[in-house]
Amino acid sequence: MIIISANNITKVYGVDVILSGISFHINQGDRVGVIGANGAGKTTLLNILSGDMTRDDGDVFISSDTTIGYLKQSDEFNSDKTLYEEVASIFSHMEVLENEMAELSVEIGEKSQNGEDVEKKIQQLHLMQEEYERKNGYTYKSEINGILNSMAFTEDFFEKKISTLSGGERTRLSLACLLLKKPDLLFLDEPTNHLDIGTIKWLEQYLKGYKGTIVLISHDRYFLDQTVNKIFELENHKMYIYEGNYSTFAEKKRQRLDDEMRKYDQQQKEIDRQEEIIRRFKQHGTEKLAKRAQSREKQLSKIDVLGKPTAPTGKIKIHFKQNFKSGNDVLKAQDLSMSFGHGQNKKQLFNHVDFDIKRGERICIVGPNGVGKTTLLKIMMQTLEPDNGHLKIGHNVAFGYYDQGQKLLNLSNTVFEEMKDSYRLYSDTEMRSILGRFLFRNEAVFLNVAGLSGGEKARLTLLKLMLSGSNVIILDEPTNHLDINSKEIVEDALLDFPGTVIVVSHDRYFLNKVPTRIFELTQDGIDSYLGSYDYYVEKKQSIDSGKKYLEELSKTQSNSEKEGELSEKVFDPGLQRKINKENEAKGRKKERDIKKYEEEILKIEGEIKVYEAEMCKESVFTDHILAGEYNEKVEISKKKLEKVYEEWLKLQD
Repeated sequence: MIIISANNITKVYGVDVILSGISFHINQGDRVGVIGANGAGKTTLLNILSGDMTRDDGDVFISSDTTIGYLKQSDEFNSDKTLYEEVASIFSHMEVLENEMAELSVEIGEKSQNGEDVEKKIQQLHLMQEEYERKNGYTYKSEINGILNSMAFTEDFFEKKISTLSGGERTRLSLACLLLKKPDLLFLDEPTNHLDIGTIKWLEQYLKGYKGTIVLISHDRYFLDQTVNKIFELENHKMYIYEGNYSTFAEKKRQRLDDEMRKYDQQQKEIDRQEEIIRRFKQHGTEKLAKRAQSREKQLSKIDVLGKPTAPTGKIKIHFKQNFKSGNDVLKAQDLSMSFGHGQNKKQLFNHVDFDIKRGERICIVGPNGVGKTTLLKIMMQTLEPDNGHLKIGHNVAFGYYDQGQKLLNLSNTVFEEMKDSYRLYSDTEMRSILGRFLFRNEAVFLNVAGLSGGEKARLTLLKLMLSGSNVIILDEPTNHLDINSKEIVEDALLDFPGTVIVVSHDRYFLNKVPTRIFELTQDGIDSYLGSYDYYVEKKQSIDSGKKYLEELSKTQSNSEKEGELSEKVFDPGLQRKINKENEAKGRKKERDIKKYEEEILKIEGEIKVYEAEMCKESVFTDHILAGEYNEKVEISKKKLEKVYEEWLKLQD
C-alpha cells in the first residue's frame, strides 16, 4: 500500500533550483534513506513532505489519517518543563483515563456501601480498563524509562529543566519523544547526530522493529546499511532511486555511472563517424553524394544526444603532508588519570590509561560520551595536564589538530584572512588557488568565518591542517558536518598519510576503513584491539562471552565447594581442605592459561589482518615476489593460530 506519492516536485529559491521534477512513491513499511551532498535539498524535501514548506510545482499525497512525526536538526522545545514532565505530557490522555478510572472506582465503592445498584458502573469501569490496557496503560511508564535510559538519560536528568540542557541533550530528548509517540510515518533528519555508538546501535535495533514507515536523512553510511531498504539520492536537482541499503546503492551507482559513460562514449563515436561520412560526401561535390549527405544530416539531427555524465559536484582531493618524520616512538603513557570538578561535584573521567603509539599507526579512539575522549587528545598534545600519570612524547613529533567544534577558527576573519594569518608565505594568488580547490571560489573567499555552515567550517579546518606539515595528525570527530562524498575524501587522505593518525570518531564506516588499531577508552583504562571496527566488535563479543563462561565456571566451582562442605561429616576434614586447595589452584591455572591463549589468538589474528591488508595494496599485489612473501607469512600465522586454538579448546572441556 502506497503511503506517500509525489509527482513532479519542484522547489526554487530565487534563481537557485533546489529540486526539479522529482517523482516517487513510498510504500507502507518502507525504510528510505535520503542522501546527497550538503545543499542538495534533502531537508527541503522532508519539509515539503511534512507540510512545513510549500512547493513551487508538483503534487504530494499522504493519507489524511496518517500520523506524522518529524525529527528536525534543531529542536522545537519552548517550555519550562522538566525533562520527565515533557516526556510524560505525551501520555497526558493516559493520565486523564487513570483519573477517570480512579474516580469511578471510588464512586462504585461509595454506592455499593449505600446499597445502590452499581452493575452499570462496574461494566463502565471494565470497558475503561480494557481501553487502558489496549493503549498500553500498564506499560507506558516503563517504556518512558526504557527509552530515556537508552538515550543516555539517567534518573539524574529527569528533574532538569529543558532550558538547561545542551544542544546534544535536547536533540536526544526530541528523538525520545518522537519514538514514544510512534507515528505512522517517521521523518528523521540526521538522527545519529550527538549519539554515541552504543546509543546508535540501540536506535538501529529499535528502527528495525518499528511498525511504521521511515524516511531518514543521514550521512552515517554504517547506520544506513543497518536500517534502510531503499536509497533516494539527490544529485544535480534530480532524484535517483535504488533498492537496497547504502552498500548496495554504492555498487549500483558505480554500475549506473559506468553504463551511462559507456553509452555516451558509444554515441559520441557514432556521431563522429556520421559527421566524418557527411564531410567526405560533401567533399566530393557530386549531386548524388550531396543528397546522401543531406539525408544523413537529417537523421543525425533527430538523435537524442546524451549529456556527458558528470562526477559528483565539488570533488576535492586532500593530501596531508609531513615536513619531516617523527621518531619511531610517538607517544607513550603510563597510568594517566583525569577528572573534573571539585568536592561533591568531582567526576572521574578515566583511570590507569596506558598506551604506546608508534610512527605510522592509525589509532581510532572509541568509548561512550562523557568518558573523556576529547580530554585525552588534549593531554596527548599537552594542552591539558593529567591528574596523575606520565606522558612521554617522542623525538621530532609535530602535532596538527582538528577540533570538532572548530573553535580554533577566528570567527571575525574572512575565509581568506583566516588562511593568510596562518600561512603568510603564500602569495594572494596561490592562496586563492588553494581555497578554490577546497570549493571556496570567487566571492566565497571573502565570507566571514562566523557565517559559514558546519560543512564549510570543517573544510576550512581541514585545509589548515593539510598545509600544517604535521607528522602526527589528531582529529576529533572529523566526519561531523561532512557529507558522504567529503567523508570518503578525508578517509582516502588519511590512508595515504605517511605519518601518525589519532582520531576520535563515532562513524563506524570510517572506523572500518581507517584504523590499524582501536583504543576503547573506559573509566578503568584503555583496551587495545588490532584492526578495524567490525573486528573490534567481534573480539569484544568473544571476550565478553569468555567472561560469562568464567562467571558460570566460578558459580559451578562455588556449588562444588558447598557440596564439599555438606559432605565434611563423611570425609576427613583435613583431606577435604587439601582437595579444595588443589581444585582452586587448578582453577586459577586454567584461567591464566585461557587468558594467555586468548591474548595469543588476538595477537595472531591481528597479524593476519595486517598482512592481508598489505596484500591488497597495489605496490604489493603487483610485485609477485613481495606478494608471495606476504602470502607465506599469512599461511605461517594461520597454522600457528590453528595450534593455539586447539590448546584453547582443550581448556574449554
